[in-house]
Amino acid sequence: MYIPASFSERDAATLYAFMRVHNFAALVTASETLMATHVPFLIDAERGVLRAHLARANPQWKHFDGREALVIFQGPHAYISPTWYEVHPSVPTWNYTAVHVYGAPRIVADDALLRQMLRELVEQHERGRNPEWKMELPEDYLRGMLKAVVGFELPVARIEGKYKLSQNRSDTDVDGVIAALAGSLAAADREVGALMAGRRAAPK
Repeated sequence: MYIPASFSERDAATLYAFMRVHNFAALVTASETLMATHVPFLIDAERGVLRAHLARANPQWKHFDGREALVIFQGPHAYISPTWYEVHPSVPTWNYTAVHVYGAPRIVADDALLRQMLRELVEQHERGRNPEWKMELPEDYLRGMLKAVVGFELPVARIEGKYKLSQNRSDTDVDGVIAALAGSLAAADREVGALMAGRRAAPK
């Protein structure tokens, strides 16, 4: 990923927190062809491992042969109008956040580990719902579902973070962008504005 120095985010805790919040990501592999699948990931920061599963009918898992894969996590993004700037001439741009993770996926063959992975994924996304759905299924049904998926782990070999949030503009221009995004009707715009404001207010 092309990352100018002013947009680079290297703090590991920030990057792992970002991945947990935006855990529905694109897995990209290359064999005879490029393939991409969008799947929810479990993020294990302590071990430096991403975990997920694919449908067995999806041939992408056959790419797991030791070659490196890319996982793309994307956060909030927004169009930035030059009308929000004080400094002119200026052109439009796009503010966004993204994290790229590289590593070689390996298949999880252990049935107990696959069950645990799926249970953790369900618990992560059911937490706080009313009611919370529990993975308490008839054993024969669950076995059938397990046969229909392929679990995998991706040890993190390297990670890149890009937070392009107008860091290359003047303080007054940044103020104008934050104010405009905060007043937008689009939730994603407001999220970018809040992220910009939060990072500006954070201790250096």
